[in-house]
Amino acid sequence: MNIKAKSYFKDETKDIPYFKSWVQQLEKANGRIYKSIEIQTALGKTHVWGLNTEDTSLETLVIFPGARTTPLIWDFDKGLDNLNHKMRIFMVETNGLPNLSNGDTPDIKSLDYGIWAAEVFEKLKIEKAFIAGASFGGLICMKLGIVSPELVKAAFLLNPGCLQPFSLTLKNLYYNILPIVSPKEKNVSKFLDKAVFSKPNHKLSEEAEKMLIDYEVFAISRFKDNTQKPYYMDQQLGDVKVDTYLLEGDKDLLFPFQKSIDNAQKRIKTLKQVKVFENVGHGIETYAGAMNYLGEIIKNYY
Repeated sequence: MNIKAKSYFKDETKDIPYFKSWVQQLEKANGRIYKSIEIQTALGKTHVWGLNTEDTSLETLVIFPGARTTPLIWDFDKGLDNLNHKMRIFMVETNGLPNLSNGDTPDIKSLDYGIWAAEVFEKLKIEKAFIAGASFGGLICMKLGIVSPELVKAAFLLNPGCLQPFSLTLKNLYYNILPIVSPKEKNVSKFLDKAVFSKPNHKLSEEAEKMLIDYEVFAISRFKDNTQKPYYMDQQLGDVKVDTYLLEGDKDLLFPFQKSIDNAQKRIKTLKQVKVFENVGHGIETYAGAMNYLGEIIKNYY
């Protein structure tokens, strides 16, 4: 696999312990321990967090996070409980994002991320699973759905970054660039309020929001991010061979929902259903209603 770029923490001796401490804080808040799994892939070390991983009688869900996030964000306020039935869950720390995985990344427009995702399945000994991806993670799901569809029962795309180019409206650019230029708590908070959430309907508890702000300030200020950003896969989406469900928040500034829906209906031949959630922002993976929907589809899939 050709390595296109390498991202990295500026001082691993300080930054890695900080991230691990942050994970412990989340575990304490949720009253549960995430199994820490380390595997070797074509991109180097890939880290995975697990829940109920030993119970192979359960349906398996593999989660891929958005850019500049960790999949543990899906479990703020015990959010994964909103699936409403016990599942075997693997949360993959995508290489190139601010997490415990190595920072090597392939060319975003190649199928290499799909090949990598298939390798993750192999190393975790997952024969077949449901997959879900938010934003950047949605692109990973579609790449896997092209490369190794036999591994996937169905794919769930949550405000994915592969169905249209990143929005270039002045409002979106302002709130996204603000915390990058000045990674202070107040600027990250403003970005979250305007782009990620849609309060009062879509929000986190005070404790969870503070943890998210802390993580984002850390990720922006301590991580050298050279990873390519998602792109509109366009005709490439026609090669996807897995049942696909699209979940959209109607207040997503980054990838406005109607354009994503139109392109999905035009390009993804295996699109099964589209669900729009009112007054929900880009961070739809933190919205209880979205997890309820995802869990219900999985529960009744057969």
